[in-house]
Amino acid sequence: MTSADTLTASLEDYLEAIFHIIAEKHAVKPRDIAKRLKVSYASVTGALRALAEKRMIHYTPYDLITLTETGETAAKDVVRRHEVLKDFFVEVLAVPDADADTAACLMEHSIPKAIVERFIEFVEFVETCPRGGDKWIKGFSYQCDHGGKQESCETCVASCVAEVRKRTKKGDEKAVVSYKLKNMKPGQKCRILKVRGRGETNKRILEMGMTPGSVVELERIAPLGDPIDVKVKGYHLSLRKDEAEGIDVELI
Repeated sequence: MTSADTLTASLEDYLEAIFHIIAEKHAVKPRDIAKRLKVSYASVTGALRALAEKRMIHYTPYDLITLTETGETAAKDVVRRHEVLKDFFVEVLAVPDADADTAACLMEHSIPKAIVERFIEFVEFVETCPRGGDKWIKGFSYQCDHGGKQESCETCVASCVAEVRKRTKKGDEKAVVSYKLKNMKPGQKCRILKVRGRGETNKRILEMGMTPGSVVELERIAPLGDPIDVKVKGYHLSLRKDEAEGIDVELI
C-alpha cells in the first residue's frame, strides 16, 4: 500500500486545493489554502505536516509549498475523479453546475478507479451512440423538470420511426466529415477518428489516451496557437500544434 492509498478525505481535499492554487498562482502559501477551503490556519498547518510526512509535498514553515512527484500524481487522480463525476452529473443527469460540484466533492474520495472508468465510458457512449446524443440527454432533462407523459413518448417514437423511413427511402448514408483537432474551437467536443504520427510522437499521443473512438473536448488554445489544451477521459492534456495536426476528428 502506497502513501497515496492512505490519504484521508480531508488530506485529499488539501492536496486538491494545493494543486489548483499552483495551477492558478504558481505558488502556494498556507493562507491561500485556508482561504480556499475556508478553514483555520491551524488546521492548514496540521494538514501540511501530515502531507509532508507522507512525502506528498515539500513543506517548511514560512516557505512556499510545492508538490512532490508522488503528490502531484495523487492530486491529479483526485482532480480527475472530481471532474469525471461532475461531468456525468452535468452532461448526463442535467444537474445544475453548482449542485454537481458539491456532489462530486462528496463522492470523489470513495469511488473506486474501475467505476470512474465506467463513468467515462458511459458518458462517451451516450454522447456518441446514434441512439443517444445531445437530443436524448435534453429529453431526459426535460422529463426531470416537467414530468413525462405517455403521449410524449408516443410522439417521440413516431418521430424516430418517420426519420428512419425517410433516410431509408433516400438511401441517406450520412458521410463522416473529418477535421483536424487543431482546427477545433474551445468548447467543442469531437471523437477521434485517426491518429497520424511517427515513432515517439505517435506513441506519446496514444499513451495520453488519445486513441481512435475517444471523445475529446477542446478547452483552450494559446494565443499563438500552441499549445492546445484538451480534456480526454477525465484528464487535462496539452498538445503541441504539430501533434494536434496529426489527429483527425469528427464533431459530436
